[in-house]
Amino acid sequence: MNPFEFTKKLMAIPSVTGTEGEIAQFLALHLESLGYRVERQQITGDRFNLFAFAGEGRVMFCTHLDTVPPPTVPIREDDEFLYGRGACDTKGIIAAMLAAGERLRSVGISNFGYMFLVGEETDSIGAKTANTLKWNSEYVVVGEPTQNRLVRAQKGTFIANLSVAGRAAHSGYPELGVSAIQNLWAVLQDCQSVDWGNDSVLGQGTFNVGVFHGGQAANIVPPQATASIMIRTVEARGKVEQKMRSVVGNRATMEIVGSSDPLMLHVVEGFATTVVSFGSDAPHLGNTGKRLLIGPGSILDAHTAGERISKRELMEGIDLYERLVRELLK
Repeated sequence: MNPFEFTKKLMAIPSVTGTEGEIAQFLALHLESLGYRVERQQITGDRFNLFAFAGEGRVMFCTHLDTVPPPTVPIREDDEFLYGRGACDTKGIIAAMLAAGERLRSVGISNFGYMFLVGEETDSIGAKTANTLKWNSEYVVVGEPTQNRLVRAQKGTFIANLSVAGRAAHSGYPELGVSAIQNLWAVLQDCQSVDWGNDSVLGQGTFNVGVFHGGQAANIVPPQATASIMIRTVEARGKVEQKMRSVVGNRATMEIVGSSDPLMLHVVEGFATTVVSFGSDAPHLGNTGKRLLIGPGSILDAHTAGERISKRELMEGIDLYERLVRELLK
């Protein structure tokens, strides 16, 4: 298997969150053709988690099938990089994991398997559903673009939707209305000024307003406003929620969309390590064994209009995954 060509083949199959059925089916047939024992775990509609086993799955390679929505990135390559949606997040990683698995099987190592999951880019429904099963695995190697460094720790997340109701009025007579935009903006400014914690390993917690909507027209005092926020957390999610509720009070309604605690991950001596601020499926896979997080590519290229993966890093990732499984199985 040429990992570059296989990555491009995967990128050519659209798999925005919610539409992972086609790529899952493609990989299922591919793995069956290679002699793996393949299982499907239904999620919704034609979406399913894909599990494949070379033998006893003591170590499970794991990553997600979905990508973020368009804009799409034209698939191309040059001497150094492969470009396309999913190049590093995570179709290049899938190719690297599969290539490493074939190397392992070629020397008689079969105590591993694969978990390819849906929904990581939104609610991690695939990981949460997989975690309800009984697993005999000792380790799960979660693939995300970490520039081939094992992650020692990753920040947690707190995601919420805030909404404020105002009262519409003619903009010539603003005293007769209540501006939902102004009131929500005041809440968000207060949230920005909160101390979201500072950890000696993870660094500072950060607050981001990712989406803001409000109003009807320039000549109307806005009667409604909504915002979606995300906090990259370094404190327990219960403490973060308490802080949010204290700041928001009764000035806005808050719907919690999702949250996870910061996570300390398993590392192996002899591998370079790092700490990351981005999320992954790892917090939701506690029943699958000790969790490791590593993969080729840079998170700074993920989700961008020029998403790419270094060919050199992809090949190094194959070596790394093979060496990592050998170490874990000792």
